[in-house]
Amino acid sequence: MTDEILIDVRGLKKYFPLRGGILSRQPRSVKAVDDVSFHIRKGETLGLVGESGCGKTTVGRCILHLTEPTGGSIYWKIPADARARLDALEARQARIGMEVMEGGQALKEQREEVEAGLKEIRDRWSLEARSNEELRQMRRNMQIVFQDPYSSLDPRMLVKDIVGEPMIVHGVARGAAARERAKELLKAVGLDPEHLYRYPHEFSGGQRQRIGIARALALNPELVVLDEPTSALDMSVQAQMLNLLNDLQSAHGLTYLFISHDLSTVHHMCDRINVMYLGKVVESARKEDLFDRPLHPYTQALLSAIPVPDPGFKRSAVPLPGEVPSPADPPMGCRFHTRCRRRQAICETDAPSLIDTGGEHFVACHFLDER
Repeated sequence: MTDEILIDVRGLKKYFPLRGGILSRQPRSVKAVDDVSFHIRKGETLGLVGESGCGKTTVGRCILHLTEPTGGSIYWKIPADARARLDALEARQARIGMEVMEGGQALKEQREEVEAGLKEIRDRWSLEARSNEELRQMRRNMQIVFQDPYSSLDPRMLVKDIVGEPMIVHGVARGAAARERAKELLKAVGLDPEHLYRYPHEFSGGQRQRIGIARALALNPELVVLDEPTSALDMSVQAQMLNLLNDLQSAHGLTYLFISHDLSTVHHMCDRINVMYLGKVVESARKEDLFDRPLHPYTQALLSAIPVPDPGFKRSAVPLPGEVPSPADPPMGCRFHTRCRRRQAICETDAPSLIDTGGEHFVACHFLDER
């Protein structure tokens, strides 16, 4: 892992519109992802965890533009100097906004200068500024392994065609060259070259997921989004798959966005972890810091639920009452306050921002547990 930022996500939003009835006057939407920001360093594995429906998969799909974001920016390989300028411009934009809110007179020229600078950086480095053809070329560097190994492979295609299709689409190889490359990829993921001439239904779930990984690696990508790649597999097969992913990362210098609801798996795979709740990141930290000293009440509840393979070990569970609210009608203020055992009056009215508590540990909470 290096200090080079491969991908920088800022203020990402994805709202899905809801169709109301005939008499419905107010347009509504499901806020699947609402103002999510993070970055991934080259060679790093960033974990994205949370309960089902919190927006993890939508974040991964928005990064690849398989799902079109509603708002925010995604920067690919933005240089350090441009990123520093972007930070300064966004901070200046926030200050100007506060001056306006507090009744001050922010100069029009200042606002226009900041907006022009931000537009210049977005037009040059952000993915949303790319044309469809440019995005198609960019996808050679960004691939995804889907959650379900059964529905993500076309049952009518041979393995050689499944793995070789990305090479043909992007003009990398075809014919005998594509077949030789497919053989190399199958060998890399632990399958035999003879498997090229079989259909997906002839394989187990673990073997199908290996085929999906081989397809994702066909174009030598730099970033791979792993959308719960082991959740549909048996425990023993999960361990094999995780070890395979680690070996491939070491051999090819891959960068992973690892999406999962299994914190034990995330602990094994990831360098840093983002915890999501109802479309927002509530805590972000290095793996060791998050597991040793979780600060957000939601993170504490998740970690207390991890099973321990020792019948004599007793862990004090952190209660997590109630159900996750609907993302179509999220609570005011802190979105977690309806289930939080430490909520205060401010939690019901003011939404907390991510605060740096030191050492790349960020928490969005009005009450910080400093144990």
